[in-house]
Amino acid sequence: MQQYLSLVEEVLANGEKKEDRTGTGTISLFGMQRKYDLREGFPILTTKKVKFDGVLRELLWFLRGSTNINDDLAQHTPIWNAWAKPDGELGPVYGKQWRKWNAVNGREIDQISEVIHQIKTNPDSRRLIVNAWNVGEIDQMALPPCHLLFQFYVVNGRLDCQLYQRSADIALGVPFNIASYATLMMMIAQECNLEAGIFTHTMGDAHIYQNHIEGLQEQLKRAPKKLPTLKIAKKPFWDLKYEDFELQNYEHDPFIKFQVAV
Repeated sequence: MQQYLSLVEEVLANGEKKEDRTGTGTISLFGMQRKYDLREGFPILTTKKVKFDGVLRELLWFLRGSTNINDDLAQHTPIWNAWAKPDGELGPVYGKQWRKWNAVNGREIDQISEVIHQIKTNPDSRRLIVNAWNVGEIDQMALPPCHLLFQFYVVNGRLDCQLYQRSADIALGVPFNIASYATLMMMIAQECNLEAGIFTHTMGDAHIYQNHIEGLQEQLKRAPKKLPTLKIAKKPFWDLKYEDFELQNYEHDPFIKFQVAV
């Protein structure tokens, strides 16, 4: 995807050196944005292989409200292993906030179910928002949410989505995030009888780790290929399982290994 490659080029060209929590060191720019139109194809990188099975497993894990990697996640992808406690627990991370947000009166709010209901019944609302940044529980989380707030927008039979991501690891995290939210958009659009439209990815600290520069420079030498298609079984939203998704005609260049900064 040229939008992603232009993001890499811009940060490499104009980013400033900045220290970070992991001690690895980054090149960083603040306040970046890219748009991906899902009507042009499924937005997954073709200039390197992205492990879509890991993207999908993680998204379905979030949607189950899970916070433990042993709940059908770690056996498929190690994406969260570095942050988990010995028993696999991560604290009240994404799944908890999306599905079981604690309200002041003690009740739990299922934000995903609620936003789907609002899209169906009040599509012109400007409050179609899911928020994972629960200030009262951040200190209990293994890692505070990076992709922390997303908003839906319905117009002319189309469902758009904007994500705000406070911290965007361009080499490793961002390709996953784009594919994950595109999948979620398609799932919700199908449930609400809408067309999946434009995904707007807004990033706060958009950064490249110093030890990722070489791999990204290699990726910039590669030409994007035609985007694949994601097929989703015609089932109710909450009945969808891993087996109901098929990424078709995904042609990509070789995988590039980037070290995770913990």
